[in-house]
Amino acid sequence: MENIVLEARNITKYFPGILANDHINFDLYSKEVHTLLGENGAGKTTLVNIFDGLYYPNEGEVYVNGKIANINSPLDAMKFGIGMIHQHFMLVDTLTVVENVVLGFQKQGFRLDNNSIVKKIQEISEQYNLKVNPYAKIWQLSVGEQQRVEIIKMLYRGANILILDEPTAVLTPQEIDSLFLIINKIKSDGKSVIFISHKLEEVLKVSDRITVLKKGKVVGTVNKEHATEKELALMMVGREVLFRFDRKPTADGKDILKIENLEGYNDRGVKRLKGVNLTVKSGEIFGIAGVAGNGQEELAESITGLRKSSKGKIFIGSCESTNLLPSRILKKGVNYIPADRIRTGLIPNLSSVDNAILRCYMRKPISNTFTVNFTKAKDYANKIITEFNIMVPRLDAPVKLLSGGNMQKLLLAREILEEPILLIAVHPTRGLDIGATELVRKKLIEARDKGAAVLLISEDLDEIIMLSDRIGVIYDGKIVGLVDSKNAQINNIGLMMGGSKNLNVQKG
Repeated sequence: MENIVLEARNITKYFPGILANDHINFDLYSKEVHTLLGENGAGKTTLVNIFDGLYYPNEGEVYVNGKIANINSPLDAMKFGIGMIHQHFMLVDTLTVVENVVLGFQKQGFRLDNNSIVKKIQEISEQYNLKVNPYAKIWQLSVGEQQRVEIIKMLYRGANILILDEPTAVLTPQEIDSLFLIINKIKSDGKSVIFISHKLEEVLKVSDRITVLKKGKVVGTVNKEHATEKELALMMVGREVLFRFDRKPTADGKDILKIENLEGYNDRGVKRLKGVNLTVKSGEIFGIAGVAGNGQEELAESITGLRKSSKGKIFIGSCESTNLLPSRILKKGVNYIPADRIRTGLIPNLSSVDNAILRCYMRKPISNTFTVNFTKAKDYANKIITEFNIMVPRLDAPVKLLSGGNMQKLLLAREILEEPILLIAVHPTRGLDIGATELVRKKLIEARDKGAAVLLISEDLDEIIMLSDRIGVIYDGKIVGLVDSKNAQINNIGLMMGGSKNLNVQKG
């Protein structure tokens, strides 16, 4: 019998109005990658947060190497050899790799022996092929390099059980392949991995076993050899899920968005847009593919008026909209699904109703200009919740109590149902389960078929190729190539995302 290194017995965790984990049983063998799958709100993140000491269960126990483990904090978790690498990295941008690795690590004492720390970091880097400059500051590193720092940090601190939460969400195909090699090396060295992902192809590639959660309960555990994408999707959602979509041919629509030689800076004063040129027509989805940090979010914010551009022009329809106020751009029929749903898209302390009507609270039938008709507002919110299958404890509960995926669906519904002439969608399915992802992709195609121009910004190349009519690859603040999605080759796009040149594509 395999050696069980981590076991959850009857784990139950509830929050006000929500039963997140309902008597969950789960085990992890040594030298194993065990994946957790499930819809948004299924309880995956809650469960691993219990393993990491961020939550404490209301019922049940966690066992490490056969002994009960009282884990009350991430520091406790580390004492049991458990290290979690969150989807949003827990690094301090202004500190170096070395400083981040030892930050808060009590064994270091009051004085740091930089030479010995760097030596150990380099040994770990060589052993697991985690190439990174120990003296570089975090903000100087790519997203893939930052992820390596997180893995090095946990291995440096002695983790034998690594929890990876959506680790491929922001990586290029080449970086994903590299990560899987690293995971296999970690496993072969006797360590164990809990892997969380919504990408079924990846799950089947990297996992040994897969456990599916639904509504806080375990649906079942299967070995990789006995699983298929369709079967896993059926376990997760309870029905068959479409992995490809039939789309109407694009009409020769008129130009809705036109950008000429756009330049701009990020919040640190670093130039991120370096002469962007692109056109998006009505009735098409134009996909922007690129690794995070190459100007995608600055581009979206410049179009929507949230960021001033320093040079170039933006046209919406026939009118120039460069550096107009967001409220004026909104009135032109531009809707925006931002990358950061918490800080930009929603107001966490307000209710689902309040967030649902943020765009239309001054229009009929929600408002008569002076007062809000709360009956109409609740009806509108219920329509959104029903159509997009959003799980809310109650309508008047703060949005911050929703799972991340349900917050994302609320934001998407609000923006898409407005039927804009231009929809800018940044990472619209990030963090969504497969059923919700299918729904959102259908809605984007519906918007396109109704004549909207859709600018889709995503780091998921499968999604870009699946949904887009044309694809622009952004690298270092420029569109370095244009590709017709019918002829798109994922490896070529991935190479362009990493800065490779001289590929056989049309230049932007």
